[in-house]
Amino acid sequence: MNTAAVLHGAGHLTVEQRPRTTPPPGYAEVKIMSTTLCGSDLHYYAHGRNGTFALRHPLVLGHEAAGVITAVTPSANGTPSPLRVGQRVAIECGIPCCLSQSSSSSSDCKFCKSGRYNLCPRLRFCSSAKTHPHLDGTLQNYLVHPIQLLHPLPTGMSYELGALAEPLGVVIHAARRAGLMASPSPSSTSVGANAKGARVLVFGAGAVGLLACMLARALGATQVVCVDVNEGRLQFAKQAGFVDQIFNPLASTSPSSSSSSSSSSQSSAASSSSSSPSPSWADQLAAKMGSAKVTAERIMHAAGMDNDEVGEEGFDVVFECSGAEPCIQAGIYAARLGGKVLLVGMGTPNVSLPLSAAACREVDLIGVFRYATTYPAALALLSSGVLEGVEKMITHTFDLDQTKEAFDVMKRGVDQDGRLVVKVCVRGE
Repeated sequence: MNTAAVLHGAGHLTVEQRPRTTPPPGYAEVKIMSTTLCGSDLHYYAHGRNGTFALRHPLVLGHEAAGVITAVTPSANGTPSPLRVGQRVAIECGIPCCLSQSSSSSSDCKFCKSGRYNLCPRLRFCSSAKTHPHLDGTLQNYLVHPIQLLHPLPTGMSYELGALAEPLGVVIHAARRAGLMASPSPSSTSVGANAKGARVLVFGAGAVGLLACMLARALGATQVVCVDVNEGRLQFAKQAGFVDQIFNPLASTSPSSSSSSSSSSQSSAASSSSSSPSPSWADQLAAKMGSAKVTAERIMHAAGMDNDEVGEEGFDVVFECSGAEPCIQAGIYAARLGGKVLLVGMGTPNVSLPLSAAACREVDLIGVFRYATTYPAALALLSSGVLEGVEKMITHTFDLDQTKEAFDVMKRGVDQDGRLVVKVCVRGE
């Protein structure tokens, strides 16, 4: 039998026994040893949905995982499997149409053919309610999965570290999109760093944001600044050595004269606006953008950048990992002339942006959706030691039958002893 943690609705999760299934040709059965929980998992658990993707039937969550192969079925044409029973692997949970059971290997999908299979319109992702029927994730003892999406773990790597190849893959994909890393062939483990001397700003000190900070430093960035409103997370990032500087806009004051001047202007505008019964939409939007610009100025001042009228100073690359509208807005203002803003976080679906500030300074806004061909490089980085202290991110571990407790602790953000929760791991039985 197969033990699984099954979500039936918001907050309603049960541990159940299900029959095991035999892997079809080209698939393997993997005994799940570790699953680290993602923010999207928490959204499903807390709300029964993640953005516009709503639960339509019971679903097993989890997609950051590693395990050991327990059964392998050769492909239909008799080609031997490159993997064997007993091999330890990380699991890439997005199944594009070219690898699905219902499609032939000669898929005509242009995205699969070009290597951008993360954009495949028929891709099914374990633990996501985007497609129906949903595809179960890794919070179960056994998972049947395509062999081509199982990546051997380096010798000596723990299952917990192997699970982090998934969120690290998101950051690697973003770095490649920004030109900080080369885009190698699918099997290459080369890092291809192009970030020497870069100044990098990261919004969000969650797991993906922290990995972005670590990766930027590993790639040679000379300055990495992390912004968040959670002081505990910022202090964790600083003490763990993941960042050069931290900035909390709620706790920090505005020391520069230019920022103070801008703040005064905004206060006057807000005061003037508040004198009317109901400020116009345009006034409200102007106040939003003004506030975002002041935040960007304060961040740059704290980072030691001269905030002149020409706007020559700023960050080469901004990783926006929060998905929060004010952060995206501030990120555009904080980018240098010709800089790049990476839209990594999934948050507010519709936002107002200072597009003229981006267009007139040629700041590139770059979309980032999951990843493609990142696992070999992610596992190589995790095993190399260059992401020093990455294992510190996993702060809490639970057994599979404690999955509900794991989500509850993650939801609170601190455990019963008041310790910060960064990354939660659920172990297989």
